[in-house]
Amino acid sequence: MVLKTFGWSFAVTALGLVAAVFYGGWTAFGIVAILSILEISLSFDNAVVNAGILKKMNAFWQKIFLTIGILIAVFGMRLVFPVVIVAVSAQMGPIEAVDLALTDKDRYQELVTDAHPSIAAFGGMFLLMIFLDFIFEDRDIKWLGWLERPLAKLGKIDMLSVCIALIVLLISSMTFAANAHQHGGTHVDKAETVLLSGVAGLITYMIVGGLSGYFEDKLEEEEEREHEAEEEAERSGKPRSAVAMAGKAAFFMFLYLEVLDASFSFDGVIGAFAITNDIIMMALGLGIGAMYVRSLTVYLVRQGTLDEYVYLEHGAHYAIGALAVILMVTIQYEISELITGGIGVVLIAASFWSSVRRNRALAAAEGKAVTSDEKTEVSSGV
Repeated sequence: MVLKTFGWSFAVTALGLVAAVFYGGWTAFGIVAILSILEISLSFDNAVVNAGILKKMNAFWQKIFLTIGILIAVFGMRLVFPVVIVAVSAQMGPIEAVDLALTDKDRYQELVTDAHPSIAAFGGMFLLMIFLDFIFEDRDIKWLGWLERPLAKLGKIDMLSVCIALIVLLISSMTFAANAHQHGGTHVDKAETVLLSGVAGLITYMIVGGLSGYFEDKLEEEEEREHEAEEEAERSGKPRSAVAMAGKAAFFMFLYLEVLDASFSFDGVIGAFAITNDIIMMALGLGIGAMYVRSLTVYLVRQGTLDEYVYLEHGAHYAIGALAVILMVTIQYEISELITGGIGVVLIAASFWSSVRRNRALAAAEGKAVTSDEKTEVSSGV
C-alpha cells in the first residue's frame, strides 16, 4: 500500500535531488531538501482537508488528482504562479518575467515580495471562507463542543460566513494594508489592492465551491433516482445504465480541490523566498513536497483514516482558520514559517490525540457492555 501510493513521490524525490546536484552541486541538494520538508510541514493540513473531499470521488478521479492535478500543483503553482505574479505586478510580458527570474533573481524576489499583500488577501479570504463554513455547520461529531455547539446555532443565520469574511477584509484593509510590508523593510498603503484581491478570493470561493456543491447535490439526487430505477429494473428484468452526473460532479469537485491547493500554496511559495530566490530550486523543492502532499491525501482516503480518527478534519480546518489569519497579518508583518507550520502541526496533532482517546473510550464502553451482557446470560441460565 505504501509503495503503491507513495511510489511516484519517491521517484520524483530521487530525480529532483539528482537534478539539484547537477544544477547547483551539494549546496542546491541541501536547499531543495529543506524546501521539500518546508512544503510538507506547511501543507499537511491541506492533505487532510483534500482527503475529506477526495474520498467522495471514484478511483478514476483519484488518479486524475495524482496525475493532471500534480502537474497543475507543481508546474502551475510552484513554477508558473510566481512568474505570473511578477508579470502582472510589474506589468511585463511572461517571457520577460521568466528572463528576470533566471537572470536577475534579487529583482525577481523584490517584485514577488511587493505582490505579497494581494496574494495574502486572495488566499486569506478563500481559506477563511472554508474555515467559517465548516465551523458554522451543525455536525453530528464535535471536537470542541463548548465552542462548536454555539457556533452551529449562529450558523443558521443566512450569509453569516460572507459577512464575517467581508468584515475581516475591511478591517485588514484599514489596518495591515495601510502599512503593508515591502522589500527593503519599507511600508506602503495597499488598501485598495488588498480590498480588490480579497473580494476576488471571496468570489472565487463562492463560484467554485457553489458549483461543486451544486453538482454534488445533483449527483446525490441522481443516485437516489438511479437506485430506485435499478430496483424497478430488477423486478421487471430490464437493464439500467450508470449515473451520468458523476463526471460533472467529480469535475467541479476536482476544480475546487485545485483552487484549494492553490490557496494553501501561497504561504509555501512566499516562505520559500526566505531560503532561496532561485526559481529552479524553488520549483524542485516545492514540487517534491507537493507530490508527498498528493500521495498523503490518497493514502488517508484509501486507509479510511478520517473515518477512524474523526477529529482530524476538525483540526485541519482550525489550522486553515489560523493560516487565513496569519496570511492577513503578513500583509504588514513578517511571520516565520516555523510559526505558520508549527500551529498547523499542533492543531492536527491535538485532534489526532483526541480521536485516539475517543476510540479508546468507545472500545472500553463496548467491552463493558459485552461483559455486562455475558453476566446477564449466565445469571439467567442461558
